[in-house]
Amino acid sequence: MELLDTLRRILREIKTPSQDSLSLPLPPSLPPSLFSSPSKDMSRYFTLFSSPLMGYLKIRHLLMDFSRNLSQFFQWRKACLFTLTVILITLFMFVNRPPANFMTPKRILPSLNSPGHEYIFKNTTLVPTVESNKNPAMGETIDRSCDIFDGHWVLDETYPYYSPGSCPFIDNGFDCISNGRPDSDYQRLRWETKGCKIPRLDGNKMLELLRGKRLVFVGDSLNRNMWQSLVCILRDSLEDKNRVFDASGKREFRTEGFYAFRFAVSDLNLDFGDGGGAIIGDDYNCSIEFVRTNFLVQQWEMADSALAKKETLRLDVIDESSTKYKDADIIVFNTAHWWTHDKIGKNYFQERDHVYPELDVLRAYKKALLTWAKWVDANIDTNKTRVFFRAYSANHFRKGQWNSGGTCSGETRPITKDRDLERYPPLMSILESVLSKMMTPVSYLNITKMTNYRKDGHPSIFRHPGAADLRVEDCSHWCLPGVPDAWNELLYASLLMSGYREQHPDRSDSSPFKGKQLSVTCVIVLVVSPIDSGAACALLEVAVPALDI
Repeated sequence: MELLDTLRRILREIKTPSQDSLSLPLPPSLPPSLFSSPSKDMSRYFTLFSSPLMGYLKIRHLLMDFSRNLSQFFQWRKACLFTLTVILITLFMFVNRPPANFMTPKRILPSLNSPGHEYIFKNTTLVPTVESNKNPAMGETIDRSCDIFDGHWVLDETYPYYSPGSCPFIDNGFDCISNGRPDSDYQRLRWETKGCKIPRLDGNKMLELLRGKRLVFVGDSLNRNMWQSLVCILRDSLEDKNRVFDASGKREFRTEGFYAFRFAVSDLNLDFGDGGGAIIGDDYNCSIEFVRTNFLVQQWEMADSALAKKETLRLDVIDESSTKYKDADIIVFNTAHWWTHDKIGKNYFQERDHVYPELDVLRAYKKALLTWAKWVDANIDTNKTRVFFRAYSANHFRKGQWNSGGTCSGETRPITKDRDLERYPPLMSILESVLSKMMTPVSYLNITKMTNYRKDGHPSIFRHPGAADLRVEDCSHWCLPGVPDAWNELLYASLLMSGYREQHPDRSDSSPFKGKQLSVTCVIVLVVSPIDSGAACALLEVAVPALDI
């Protein structure tokens, strides 16, 4: 009981200073007469020492008293173990407590029908709507009452975001102007939404949104298209382009599976394994990364009946690259283009030990997405990580497919009439069904319709420097600058509309104890005090000048 009374007294004295503080024992270096008897210098001494010193004396006396009682109550080794255990449990609970706006799985679905937050379905697209939003951190007012994915393309002479050929991080296959493409209007088309306005992507404001964070694009080469677009937009917003660094020094992004561009201090010793990276700026400490996984689930080799190795796709196992990105702050997933029998074959799929002799690709796609969704629900911390899924990006092959003479060469204008668009891909209906049943909130970037218009935006025959390659055309990927820049505009708008910066403030240069030095100092003293109260008070003397007592 005496120990508990002492502990309560410490907490009470720290929170509410009492008037009897003058009766505390003084260290030998101070004259006893300072407070024991009145004198004409009393007010001077009191003014000099009453603020920081009285707090110090108070805490020192109470902690020494607590230390003596604690030493009597336990042997000192047990006391240390007990105190340290309590402290670690307390710190764990403090660091991991959810914020007030944290949405637990049980609260997600009811919130969809709460006042001011309704969801509407339009063209099979889940569209969040709220009246309007002012993002104070970014200075942007955004109308959230309309579907930002419904609109049309307009010519805008202020585009593109970066000059063609100016960004060193673009794959040769996407750098159409450098490869000899003669027209340029495809770079100056802006996505204009119906009935509302979205802001132009401000690179500096985007970097502020991402300060201290990791944004990772996960998926196939179409997500690499989007990743390189964002890196180039952000790079172009900096006055000093020399502040952009490739962490690994690599420039060829053809075969490796992990690449990262860091926007941070330039002298960091960064290790990204077999990938690449860039550092931009001294003060943002964020990274823009890409992880290549065409299917999101695991590809591996197994022996067939003739003992020959055969690649299969494990529909029930998430790709092993997931360890590289599961702790990121923002993840943008995609998978679609590889889910055709032309790419993977009919006997390519496996679940556990069973290899399907034949499986419809749409069924396989759904099984893989369910595996991905289960992994996200089990492994993604929604208190830290914001999840996006980018929809199917339309291709425009005519007279065949990518491997059978399909072409899109000579296209210089987008489609303008909806009746000329391709039908909505069945893959997307499956995706939307899976997303709607997940416990984790996933923001759906439905860029399918906006890309369907853009038959003019592909590299086509301008895939390599020099003479045009007429043998195989690329009518799937996009020239840069070009269409993926608009995808990043929608990503930026989505982050602003959700109040991302307020919900996920930068913690790169702070700790959970910032502004709580007094609490940390007391924790250190309590651990040491059962062993040596003198050492505890000496430690406190060092810390007192930094305390706001």
